[in-house]
Amino acid sequence: MTRSYRVRQIVKLFVLNLLGLSPAAFSSVACADDLMQVYRDAIANDPVYASARAALSAGRERLPQATAGLLPTVDASTFTQWNEADIRLREANAEIRNRQYNSNGFTVSLNQPLFRWQIWEKYKQAELAIAQAEAQFAESTQQLIVRVVQAYFDVLAAQDGLAFLTAQKEALTELLAQARKSFVVGKANITDLYDAQARYDVVASQELAAKNGVEIKKRALRQITSKYPQRLTPLKASMKLNMPLPEVMDEWVARAERDNFTVRGKEAAVEIAAREVSQQRAGHYPTLDLFANRSKSSAGNSTTTTTFIGSDVFSSAIGVRLVIPIFTGGAVDSRTREAIASLEQARQDAEAARRTAAQNATQSFLDVTSGISQINGLETALKSNQMALDSNRKGYSVGLRINNDVLTALQQLFSAERDLSKARYDTIVNSLKLKAAAGILLETDVEELNRIALDHE
Repeated sequence: MTRSYRVRQIVKLFVLNLLGLSPAAFSSVACADDLMQVYRDAIANDPVYASARAALSAGRERLPQATAGLLPTVDASTFTQWNEADIRLREANAEIRNRQYNSNGFTVSLNQPLFRWQIWEKYKQAELAIAQAEAQFAESTQQLIVRVVQAYFDVLAAQDGLAFLTAQKEALTELLAQARKSFVVGKANITDLYDAQARYDVVASQELAAKNGVEIKKRALRQITSKYPQRLTPLKASMKLNMPLPEVMDEWVARAERDNFTVRGKEAAVEIAAREVSQQRAGHYPTLDLFANRSKSSAGNSTTTTTFIGSDVFSSAIGVRLVIPIFTGGAVDSRTREAIASLEQARQDAEAARRTAAQNATQSFLDVTSGISQINGLETALKSNQMALDSNRKGYSVGLRINNDVLTALQQLFSAERDLSKARYDTIVNSLKLKAAAGILLETDVEELNRIALDHE
């Protein structure tokens, strides 16, 4: 049973008792989608996550492409052509001999790189690119978890706020009716009646805005899952939140600087940039290839004379080819300088990611610890507000308290309940953000949260 539902019950029972009516039974929470089901829907339908998954698949193809550069290549070509030649002999009165014939042939060639430093560096870059793509995908997975839980709890928080306002409106409706009756019989003054009416009007307008807020939050969740949430399993009112383990902030910061997936991806980018510098410098290095080919060329008989006889020529060759670059117009040096500048950029990006991860871990740790303290304080305040409401109820029933005191106590109770609900949601999300900053947020965390935190009854 949700806390908002429980408070709504308490207030209704209070109002009914105040009016001398018999209490009604309230039904339990209907069957609803839980967090794990919503997360599975997000995995299947979230376009941001699908884009990250496609990027991972594309990144993994870099290695086969780089490996191909180390392997031999085999080419085959063939041709056929029509030839026409006029032959003039340098003799007096020599006739012009015209020859027309067809020729064709084919060639099969093999080339195996023996030494090409650029190709080897591309291969090492491809291995690093896969590590980078996997780190980026892991980061996207963590962000999906946070986005799903945040959107899920946003819906619950909006529903809680609406439930508080609805219960408050219903209570104010009954209290307003009671105030009118009391005013008619002279037990209350006009000020109490006007105050009750004003409070009711404010809550009624807030309820309308809260209904729109619920719809907006549900559609925000649908943007991730592609499914409109009808009912969501609520958070257990009895759930206790624990401090992060370890409870030392510096340990979380150190882990974030080391294991954060954004940091890992940026570190891989630094290694890729370093390999790019070596690859561009290799433009000055010689290359050595093994080659072999087999070819055949054929020429047909002349169509205009019988003195030209067709022929078939077969040839084979095998050897090594050494190419030494001498002058490239300064292109190699320019590309090397560009690669060095890109390497420095990658290093600075990695440092920025490291600092951001440390800051996120610090912020999330403090948010979790302060959130738990806030929850403990709000739980105490909620008990005090409930006691104050009971006291004002008894005072109002015997005429020692005016209606305004009851309304104020009622409003304070709802405010405390709303603040407590929001603090619990925020603290849970911040605990997930802390794990994400440290690079240890997993799907099992969603499963555990779904199991221990949500009220499936």
